[in-house]
Amino acid sequence: MCDERDWLLMIDEVQCGMGRTGKWFAHQWAGIKPDVMPLAKGLGSGVPVGAVVAGPRAANIFQPGNHGTTFGGNPLAMRAGVETIRIMEEDGLLESAARVGAHLKGALERALEHQPGVKEIRGQGLMIGVELNKPCGALTQRAADKGLLISVTADSVIRLVPPLIMTSAEADEVVAILVPLIQQFLAE
Repeated sequence: MCDERDWLLMIDEVQCGMGRTGKWFAHQWAGIKPDVMPLAKGLGSGVPVGAVVAGPRAANIFQPGNHGTTFGGNPLAMRAGVETIRIMEEDGLLESAARVGAHLKGALERALEHQPGVKEIRGQGLMIGVELNKPCGALTQRAADKGLLISVTADSVIRLVPPLIMTSAEADEVVAILVPLIQQFLAE
């Protein structure tokens, strides 16, 4: 549709990019190519850094002097970005995110397959959501009390975004903690 109407396609990869889903960018799973793509979070491995990647159709819109930033391009942030990419490639973190994410999602699906109140388990790589049939914000503190950090979005979706270095054994620990919490919560 964007090509037909000569629109630019912008895809936000701030959270889901940089290998989170098992590919460099989440949109690659759909086989599409954006004209503009903002990146951040995973780009700097904890160092605050952001980038905007533009393809040929959008790159010429900004000319030198059109836009500036007080913090843009500082050497520390740029080095963090370069080193993050290097380490991700050398350590095979994209492949690991895809493999461990599939393991985690599969284990959750098997454990919660017949659980009333679980509407859907969705996601790709190490970005997984478990949607329940009722608001579940209370689970964040219960999980934290057990040593597991989760978040809840849209009132009823447990969001799991573990680090890309997570192992399958650690994924099993997540399942061992989270599944009983969900079961207990849904029984209330």
